Amino acid sequence: MTALSTSSSSVSRFLNPSSQSKTPKFLNLLNPQPQQKSHTKNLIFTLKPPSLSILFSTKPSKPFKPLFYSTPVRSLFTGIVEEMGEIKHLGYDKDGSFTMKIQAKTILEDIHLGDSISVNGTCLTVTDFATQLAEFTIGLAPETLRKTSLGELQHGSSVNLERALSPSTRMGGHFVQGHVDGTGVIVSREPEGDSLWVKVKTGKDLLKYIVPKGFIAVDGTSLTVVDVFDEEDCFNFMLVAYTQQKVVIPLKKVGQKVNLEVDILGKYVERLLSSGFVDSIRSSRPVEVH
Repeated sequence: MTALSTSSSSVSRFLNPSSQSKTPKFLNLLNPQPQQKSHTKNLIFTLKPPSLSILFSTKPSKPFKPLFYSTPVRSLFTGIVEEMGEIKHLGYDKDGSFTMKIQAKTILEDIHLGDSISVNGTCLTVTDFATQLAEFTIGLAPETLRKTSLGELQHGSSVNLERALSPSTRMGGHFVQGHVDGTGVIVSREPEGDSLWVKVKTGKDLLKYIVPKGFIAVDGTSLTVVDVFDEEDCFNFMLVAYTQQKVVIPLKKVGQKVNLEVDILGKYVERLLSSGFVDSIRSSRPVEVH
């Protein structure tokens, strides 16, 4: 939308002409007389109509500022494991930092320092890499070791690896943040045909977010929950033959830990309900008068 390039006082004079002139000056400018005589000097001059581009010129607009800002998500994963890497080092390095060195192939195709990589479902940052050795290094904080099962890994252990989503990535699994909620323990493994049933026990604080046919990330793998056994604090899922060849879960034994990340939607719903959000909506409804 265009705007007149003139001050508000000028617009006021245009819209409120003086009593000495019956025709507004604004119209006089657009329809000038052929010749006018000056009252001070006997000079004749011609007024040319101003360019319409001057009357309707636009001022440079200020950049649009949104009313609120959202914090961007730094990284997001799908739970579709790209490859299994092998641990080459796990422990303290020369400067006293606790690091993990992983040998991989696909992950190093476009790796950069600071990239986010999901390692068994844990979002970690690349601190160093050597493409000629097909290795990359990540740092581990004490809180990460406490909340995940990564501290139980050893030299030679296999880990699930996935790079963070890019704008062109297909969304094959579900939204996985790489923020491990806790761990579970494998309590049973039962084959059925070429598939594998896996049963995991976890705490009640996580089990309340796990529902049959819902999503869950187990060691970073996007899986569908089959059943939930509240009396046992357990849930189970099934791995088809193809998935068994691509992820680390079948390599683990009964009694070993797995990283768990529940579906974020369940936590958001719980937060809204506990904050009284639903009650505030109900109270804001108009009262019907009969």
